[in-house]
Order: sequence, then structure tokens, then C-alpha cells
Amino acid sequence: MKHLLTTATLEPSWATTLLDTAAELKKTLLGRQVRKLPTLRGRTVITLFYENSTRTRVSFEVAGKWMSADVVNVSVGGSSVSKGESLRDTALTLAAVGADCVIIRHPASGAAHRLATWLEGTGTAVINAGDGMHEHPTQALLDAATLRERLGDLAGKRIGIVGDLLHSRVARSNVHLLRTLGAEVVLVAPPTLVPVGVEQWGVPVSYDLDAELPALDAVMLLRVQAERMHGGYFPSAKEYSIAYGLNEARLRMLPEHAVVLHPGPMLRGMEIASAVADSPRAAITDQVSNGVHMRMAVLYHLLAGEEAVA
Repeated sequence: MKHLLTTATLEPSWATTLLDTAAELKKTLLGRQVRKLPTLRGRTVITLFYENSTRTRVSFEVAGKWMSADVVNVSVGGSSVSKGESLRDTALTLAAVGADCVIIRHPASGAAHRLATWLEGTGTAVINAGDGMHEHPTQALLDAATLRERLGDLAGKRIGIVGDLLHSRVARSNVHLLRTLGAEVVLVAPPTLVPVGVEQWGVPVSYDLDAELPALDAVMLLRVQAERMHGGYFPSAKEYSIAYGLNEARLRMLPEHAVVLHPGPMLRGMEIASAVADSPRAAITDQVSNGVHMRMAVLYHLLAGEEAVA
């Protein structure tokens, strides 16, 4: 594996390998006071984030440091990007200074793929940490890791993805990956937040959340991305919450074993009630902690090959 840019072309064997490696790393670090492995000693990992992030950026940094890599965070505002430097020149500069891996988040769909093309032959790996409204592969992987912990084998499990499908790279990556792992996926959203061409995703679309909940093994709520919206997609936050928010009454409609996920940041009271977000049924903090181990696994397979993990 040279880069991680998408889940759409991720082979089932690779997906399973990444999930298994993350689980093994989590087990290896369990109970350690010093969570440090020597696996990536001498490697340089650079994060290049053109969009704000808490969970993704911090978990990549922690993942790299727990594996003894040298992690450098490039602030776009404090770099030559603010002077007008192109993404291509920035990427080539980072490769020239010795980056073994560049982790990029960018508002333009396809930016990570273009970066990988520019860095072809340099030996620098590229990880897509979110490109526009396109994909977010490591989020999908950590979601799958969390679901496997709670539900076991995902083959045949029915997962509902609910909310702002139109602007969600998380939804796209999860649909690809969950189907690869054998799960059934149903999309639930207001008609105005369903992308044109969604039928090409190969999964059913519903506009009635209450009708879907009793048959779900897990429900994944999406953030309403107001910063990407220009115009009215629904009457009000209250109306959205009434139709598509997961409250306590709707939580009771799910099977007892069903899991609640959210990639964050959560809009409490709109997408999800606080009582639901903080309930034992929710695995939202598990997603965050699993994100570190999942990103460790990705860095390991990109940069360390078959070398020993521990």
C-alpha cells in the first residue's frame, strides 16, 4: 500500500488487515504507562491541514508520536501558503525536506489524489484526512473498528447513515468500506440533503428515520455542515431535529444491541440528544480513541511494511 486516498478501491483483504492491525496495536498498548513503540523511529510524518480539525489532526499526531515518528504540523496560516504558494509547490517542498508521509486535509475534492500524483517517485506516502465533500478514509476505518468491537463481524449487519449526506465525505467513505466488509447500508436524510446521483452508491435511500430504526444494528449520525450550505436546506434546526434527530424516544426504537455513532463535532439537541450521546449505547468516545490506533495501523502499513509492531 503506497497511499491511503479512498475506501472505494480498498480491497477487502487490505481493509481487514488494517482493522486487525489496529486491534492488535490497541491490545499491545493496553495497560502501558508509557505508550511508545519504536516502529517508526527515524521516520518523518507531516500534517498539512487547510481546514480546521480537532479529532483527526490530534489523533494523527498522537498516532505518529506513539510509534516514535517525528511529527511536524504545518500551519497553513503560518506557512508560505499564506503568501500564495501553490499546493503543488508546498507538497514538493515537504518531500524535499524529507517527509516520509504527508497527511492532508483540504477543502477541494480530489486534492489528496492530486498530491499523490505530484509526489510520485519521491517515496513520500500520502494519507487523505478529508478532501472537500469527497472522502475521509481513516474516519470510515475507525468507524468500522468501533462497530467490530461492539457488533463483531460486520457481514450482514444493517447500518443506517443519517443526516447531511450531500456534504458528507464521511458518508461516502463509510458506504464504500461497510459494503466492502459485507454490511448492509441504508441512507436516511431529508430530500434536500441527498446528493444527485446517489443511486450510484448502490445502497437504498429512505426519508423516514422512524421506519428504519427497528431494523438497524447501528445508526451513524452525520454533522449538519452549515459552513458548506448556501441557502435553505430545511426550515429550521428544530424542524430538522423533529424529523431526523436521535432522541431518547427514537433510541428506544432501536434493537437493544444497536450502537450509536457520530464522527463529531456533534450538534447536541439537533442531530442527537445529550442523553443519547452520553448513554452506554453510544460509542462516540470509543470512535475517538480507536481513531488513534487505526491511524497508527495506517502509518505502520505505509511506512514500516512487515517490520515488527511491538
